[in-house]
Amino acid sequence: MRNWPDRAGFAAVLLLPVFLMYGRAIADMLIVCLDLLFLLQSARTGAWSWLRARWAMIAAAWWLWLVFCSLPGIGAGGIPSLLQALATVRFLILVAALEHQVLRLAETRLWLSRVLVACTLWIAANGWLQFATGHNIGGWPRWGDGELTGPFEKPRASAPLSRLIFPALLPAMAPFLARKRVIAALLAFLAIATMVLFGQRMPLLLTAFGLVVASLMLRRLRPTVLIALVAGASLLAASAVVSPPSFYRLVTKFSTQMEHWGESPYGLLTGRALEMAGQHPVTGRGFFGFRTGCNEPRYARGFAWEGPRAVDGGGSDGCNIHPHNHYLEALTDAGIPGLFLFSAMVLAWMAALLRGMGANPDPLRIGLFVAALIQEWPIASTSSFTAMDSGGWFFLLLGWGLAEARYRAASANTSPISPEQSIPIT
Repeated sequence: MRNWPDRAGFAAVLLLPVFLMYGRAIADMLIVCLDLLFLLQSARTGAWSWLRARWAMIAAAWWLWLVFCSLPGIGAGGIPSLLQALATVRFLILVAALEHQVLRLAETRLWLSRVLVACTLWIAANGWLQFATGHNIGGWPRWGDGELTGPFEKPRASAPLSRLIFPALLPAMAPFLARKRVIAALLAFLAIATMVLFGQRMPLLLTAFGLVVASLMLRRLRPTVLIALVAGASLLAASAVVSPPSFYRLVTKFSTQMEHWGESPYGLLTGRALEMAGQHPVTGRGFFGFRTGCNEPRYARGFAWEGPRAVDGGGSDGCNIHPHNHYLEALTDAGIPGLFLFSAMVLAWMAALLRGMGANPDPLRIGLFVAALIQEWPIASTSSFTAMDSGGWFFLLLGWGLAEARYRAASANTSPISPEQSIPIT
């Protein structure tokens, strides 16, 4: 029987995906509630062993260093920067809460999977509706360059969809991999086709990359993924006729940016971030250091090898609220030590997600691992690490993946979880 903290956690975690889509301030409050419930339960039972998990110790070291680098007089952002750095811990505690308490029951994880599958279908269906009719269910049209926005007003659907697809898609494909592979291939192709039509480059590339990684981990998936990728490439070529805006963003604009990457917005951001790191190699500039210093002339150095922007880094065009890469963000926020600790934290997460995977891994666990891997793949353009529109989904999926690794792997090995491995519930 669930006690009241369990019931409250169950309700909060099932509501969290809904408000990540349609009420990010409420989603943030739900995260804080889950954190407090977890900490209160830990204090009541005296079960703090979760702090000894390898990823938790590394994450604590990264967070403490980030807070130190954000102190007034060390960081450049003053009190607001320090408060934001302090608040970052809520995401780390959320991951621990999901792994050790909220998602310890298979029933809760099953319900969460149903909610997230529904969210995946909702986002994709709105994109297809917008493609077919010109407007989504809310009446919003395509965005400026023709991107599909899914159920939202702005084009913020592709990044979370590219992560959600994997834990939703791979378990659905699994029953058809031994027989009826045509159905499995159609499901994989539908996922690729959806990302092509959404028209955003990085989510499409990461989706394709994720399918390749999944096929390497699950042998019987390989022929299906190969067929889907070939069909997806054909659709991409055909989009010049079927969906010209998608073709322009995915092929024409992308190839131009890669040809002149140093002078593209992403090259300019990289150049400015590296210049900041060169001037503040030990402590960076504190939380949101890139945002607070981007317009300062002393950082206006270009990453391009030719052209006028090589001199001034593009001026104001080289600025944004973050450097569009989590590792550059860690570097500008907390210097080289911060980058090292952040990278170690990501590696510890990946190792924990792979725990007990075995020679015949479960498709759901593969999907959750791939979702985390593509979120933190270093060669990618990203939102800010703690931005709720993408980070909120990531921490939710990460906590779910760690819970599956902890409890499903233990069940498969017929070895019960010891009291030291989870929060005792009384």
